[in-house]
Amino acid sequence: MTAPAAVAAPRAAADRTAVAVSPVDLDGPAISEVRVTVANAGPERMRRLSVGLKGPAGWAVQPAAARVEGAVRPGAAASVVFRVQVPERRPGFTLRTFTATASYEGGDGRGSGTGTRVERSGAVLERLSDAFDNVGATSESDTAPGDFDGEGNSFSAQRLAAAGLSPGARVDALGAALTWPDVAPGSRDNAIARGQAVKVEGQGGRLVFLGSGVGYDAAGTATVLYADGSSTSGAVGFPNWSFQEATAHGATLVGSTDGRNRPDGYGDAGVAYRVFAHAVELDPGRRVAAVVLPADAGMHVFGVAIAP
Repeated sequence: MTAPAAVAAPRAAADRTAVAVSPVDLDGPAISEVRVTVANAGPERMRRLSVGLKGPAGWAVQPAAARVEGAVRPGAAASVVFRVQVPERRPGFTLRTFTATASYEGGDGRGSGTGTRVERSGAVLERLSDAFDNVGATSESDTAPGDFDGEGNSFSAQRLAAAGLSPGARVDALGAALTWPDVAPGSRDNAIARGQAVKVEGQGGRLVFLGSGVGYDAAGTATVLYADGSSTSGAVGFPNWSFQEATAHGATLVGSTDGRNRPDGYGDAGVAYRVFAHAVELDPGRRVAAVVLPADAGMHVFGVAIAP
C-alpha cells in the first residue's frame, strides 16, 4: 500500500477515473509484481480509495485489495502494488486477463472504476492449415484414414465435391470468400478447436468460420486480436454434422452430402452430413491481426476469412 503520489495520470476520458494495470510477467513459476494506478480525473479530491486486483481463475493475488491512505487530488494518481503467483507456462497460445477495480468517494462522483489488461502468451500460427490435426474427408475408395467424429467416420470427398466443396474451391458464405482446404482426400484438412491462435489479417465487418460440429454442443467463444493490441470476443458454434437443426448455435448451412464414409466404406445413404458457416462481428475501424479459436473439441474448422 502506498501513499498518493503526484505522478502523471494515465490518459482518460474527460472527468472519468482511469484505472490502469501494469504489464504482467508471465514467465512462471514466479511471483510477479503488478502495479495498479488510479488517476483522479474528476473535479474533487478522491477519498477512501480502495483498490483490488483479480487474475485468471486459480491464480493467487496478494493482497486481494488495499486501502490508499489520504486523499488523491484532482489530476494526481495513486498506485498499489500487488504480488501475483504466476504458474509455469503451458504450451500453446493463452490469453490471461487481469481486472483491477477501484472504489472511492469524491473524484468524478461515480464511486467506482475498472481497468483490464489482457496478456498474451505463446505463438500465433501463420495460417489455419498449421493447426490442421484431423482428417475430415476421405475418398470412397479409401475411407480408413478418416476420423471426423472420433469413431472413424468422415465426409465423402466425392460427395463434398459434388456440393461445391472440392480441394481449393472458393466457398462464399456470410459475405466472405473462403477456401476449402486444398489437400488430398485422407489428409489432415481441419482444425479441432482447442484455443489455437491463428494469423488472420485485414479489416471488415465480420470474421467467418467454415466448419461442422461433432455432438450437439459444439460452441464456444472466439477472440479477435487487433493490430493495436485490443481484442473483441463473440460466440460461435456449429450444429452436429447430422441430426441437428441446421440453424443451431446461429449457424448457416453451406453444403450437404448424402451419406458418409465409414471405416468399412461408404454408407448411411439418405442421411445428410453437412458443413456450416458462422461469424463474429468485427470492429471495422480496426485491423485484425489474429483470431483465437474457441476451446471446444466438438468444433471442427475448415476455413476462416474476413467479410468486407
